[in-house]
Amino acid sequence: MDFGRLSDLRYVDFRLPSDHPDTAALLARAPAPASPGLYVGCPIWTNKAWLGSYFPAGIREADYLQHYGRQFNSLELNTTHYRIPDAPTVRKWRDAVPLGFRFCPKLPQIISHDRALYNVDDLTTTFCRSIVELEDRLGWCFLQLPPTFGPEHLSRLERYLLDFPADVPLAVELRHPAWFADSVAFAAVAAMLEALGKTLVISDVAGRRDVLHMRLTTPTAFIRFNGHGLVASDYQRADAWAERIAGWLQQGLQTVYFFVHQKDIMHTPLWTQHFLGRLHTLTGLGVNPPRIIPQAVQGSLF
Repeated sequence: MDFGRLSDLRYVDFRLPSDHPDTAALLARAPAPASPGLYVGCPIWTNKAWLGSYFPAGIREADYLQHYGRQFNSLELNTTHYRIPDAPTVRKWRDAVPLGFRFCPKLPQIISHDRALYNVDDLTTTFCRSIVELEDRLGWCFLQLPPTFGPEHLSRLERYLLDFPADVPLAVELRHPAWFADSVAFAAVAAMLEALGKTLVISDVAGRRDVLHMRLTTPTAFIRFNGHGLVASDYQRADAWAERIAGWLQQGLQTVYFFVHQKDIMHTPLWTQHFLGRLHTLTGLGVNPPRIIPQAVQGSLF
């Protein structure tokens, strides 16, 4: 996630803002879950740098997803942003991961960026028919709107969401600064998303602190985190997020999707271990963290 990435962090205030005033009210109305869901993952699974550590050395690329599913229980499925997969491909993805795993497919860019939600009914239908082949491994899809899609297009967004298949959970990411600079525009889009049962994505990136709005529109939190190579602020932010999520869970949050973006993919498992450990201490939720696995050792004749 290069959006909002900065090379100089000296002047960034990484503290989490207070919750939006409407978040507590939203959570108070949510029915208490029998068991909250916590799903943590990466944006890709073809992490060649993990060979010999988090993946077995020498495995085929076709087996990467199977081994990724042993390290994380969710995936921000970015490959669907570039092409709509066919149903057999989706079924292979589904069968490669264990029960309890969740994919969060990103809507194709031809829908979100190229056509900006205009005249995309057929494409959306094709995408959704394909992606539902994930069955119980389907988490929340997410629609990432481009930085050019501002509040003047609110009615187009509403029409698209009204027509979106109700059986496919959907989160929406806003990037145009005007959504956040104009309190009236933000209130309107948040209220619309809440009414339609769509989750508003929260992004934690250094260069765009405005998108860290802390407004939940459903009892599902969808968070995209951009780290900076395990610097001290990365760990401070991990602790802050663990504390905030623990508080939301106490208030009635049902599900969390948390996706970790690090420029060096080797840093992601280490950050995730810290984050999940802190969250377990606060909440008791047990999600197995990624671990370096024992590697096969070839025998010697001498």
